[in-house]
Amino acid sequence: MSDLEAHSNIFEQTSTHMPKTTFRSWLIGRPLSTADAPHQTIGKLIGLAVFSSDALSSVAYGPQEILFILIAAGTGVLSYSFPITVAIVILLAILTFSYEQTIHAYPGGGGAYIVARDNLGILPAQVAGASLLSDYVLTVSVSISSGVAQIVSAFPNLYPYRVELAVGFILFVMMINLRGVKESGIIFAIPTYFFLVMMVVTGVIGIIRYLAGNLGTVVNPPSIEVGVLQPVTLFMLLRAFANGTSSVTGVEAISNGITAFKEPRSKNAGKTLLWMASILGVLLLMVAFLGVHIGALPSDNETVISQIARTVYNGQGLMYLLMIAATTVILVMAANTAFADFPRLGALHAVDGFLPRQFAFRGSRLVYSYGIVALAVIASSLVIYFKANVSLLIPLYAIGVFLSFTLSQFGMARRWWKSGHLKPDMEIQEVGSILRYDKGWKYKMIINGFGAICTFIVMIVFAITKFKDGAYIVIFLIPTMVSIFVLIHRHYKRIAEQLSLENQKYTKRISRNRVIMPIAGVHRGSLNALSYAKNLSDDVTAVHISIDEKETEKVKNKWLIWGDGTRLVILNSPYRLFIEPLLNYIDSMDEIRRKDELITIVVPQFVPKQPMAGLLHARTADTLRKALLNRRNIVITEVPYQVD
Repeated sequence: MSDLEAHSNIFEQTSTHMPKTTFRSWLIGRPLSTADAPHQTIGKLIGLAVFSSDALSSVAYGPQEILFILIAAGTGVLSYSFPITVAIVILLAILTFSYEQTIHAYPGGGGAYIVARDNLGILPAQVAGASLLSDYVLTVSVSISSGVAQIVSAFPNLYPYRVELAVGFILFVMMINLRGVKESGIIFAIPTYFFLVMMVVTGVIGIIRYLAGNLGTVVNPPSIEVGVLQPVTLFMLLRAFANGTSSVTGVEAISNGITAFKEPRSKNAGKTLLWMASILGVLLLMVAFLGVHIGALPSDNETVISQIARTVYNGQGLMYLLMIAATTVILVMAANTAFADFPRLGALHAVDGFLPRQFAFRGSRLVYSYGIVALAVIASSLVIYFKANVSLLIPLYAIGVFLSFTLSQFGMARRWWKSGHLKPDMEIQEVGSILRYDKGWKYKMIINGFGAICTFIVMIVFAITKFKDGAYIVIFLIPTMVSIFVLIHRHYKRIAEQLSLENQKYTKRISRNRVIMPIAGVHRGSLNALSYAKNLSDDVTAVHISIDEKETEKVKNKWLIWGDGTRLVILNSPYRLFIEPLLNYIDSMDEIRRKDELITIVVPQFVPKQPMAGLLHARTADTLRKALLNRRNIVITEVPYQVD
């Protein structure tokens, strides 16, 4: 306790109230105390499952999307998919080294949003944030839809129910994430590593059989319809490359979620990133290699992974089913990466005042519940609209994340430039980190600068080649989101200015409180409210709206006996209106009110024990509150009177 607090009227207590056990706590787990937060962090092995499932699962659809573009020139050019995949792996390496530097420079997490905010400004930060938020929504939609496609490949009869399956999986992942980061990580770790084992086993067996010369080609490949063959052009190859870059869209996830790792956070997160990139690169090359040599064809009816597994295991036996099951599960789990990062990024925006404040509130399990639920709702809407079709969703996918990649890398390059121009003993406290002199600033600036140029080129290629296929939606969506962010921020800023205590003088006490108490009759409830009103002020006026003369006469007679000399105003209402005459009377009192006066409306309110009985009574206080909420110096107080 500070000296100032010790000599003040400020006291601090800790509530001993424990949340009750409800159906909600049974569903997502018992509420966690704020003190439990340090125990909810995760290690590298669990972190790989939580933050890498998106990137690792992309091997199930990334290589296939390359083939979807190349098939337009005929099956003879499908072999181009392997060198295109090599180029994508090189891009992955560039991004990995760049983001590894980001992790150590910004141990508090936040990724592209924080980097852009500290080094490029507020507007670029909002662009980066909008890009990532939209990408996380698409990550859920694409990965879940792709997982359902794996199921449909093995069980074609389920094709008509693919949308329902996809939405069901999204809700399942949402519920798991509402249970907390640590618990969801443990749950998702087993299927993630099961997928890795099955992919490695399948790939190794496939390569051994290829080297032995008995791998063969896919039996009964899916039928495809190709119209007039197109020539192989640079534009086609660029389109194929752009489609394949969806495989690297999860690289930034770890840098956004550093705070979820155990200490030392940066070191653990950095190692996890290197593990993820190495595994992803190997798996991409392996799938592309086997896909080319077995003659796999791109199809909505059977995935490339299914064709590879069917060929490697000579049919749809147990190992094939295990491979399909592992791929399906990892694709569903891939949505978990977005569910881990979207709420964290949304919370950062909310703290900065660019999203509703509710996004920064932690739920009972210490996760950002509003962000988790919002992500599930938006992603489900996309799945329903696009009918869980991966090929329709992919064009919307990568342009946003590559825009955030570019802003992040340019921001890091500028950070190193600023670092290089500091004196060795200087420190600058920025919002997201501490800036110090770094003797290797030139080397690091070159790495991030080169990464920014590469991702910028990929973004432009993607925007041009996929514009007509749906990329135009994201190109217009991101500025729209940024505009909404700015409007929300202006609202919060305007409210903060009006509530600011800067240059605020001591507020004088209210000189007079005019109390107006509407009554329908004279009874115990109204007298209870009158007693309260007279404690507030000596200036109390009871108001009765006269609709029935006989009832009004009864009110007058009773008031003379029980009103304790309090003033009663009768407002005759020839059109049998209640609220309007009362509001007109309040308006007339408000017009003669001085600036240092206050008007308080005291409303007697019956509170029956049976909730349904409440429907039988008018909620006058609620109606007045809605009508007068925007009026200055008018207070509505409800005085409850409990009845059986």
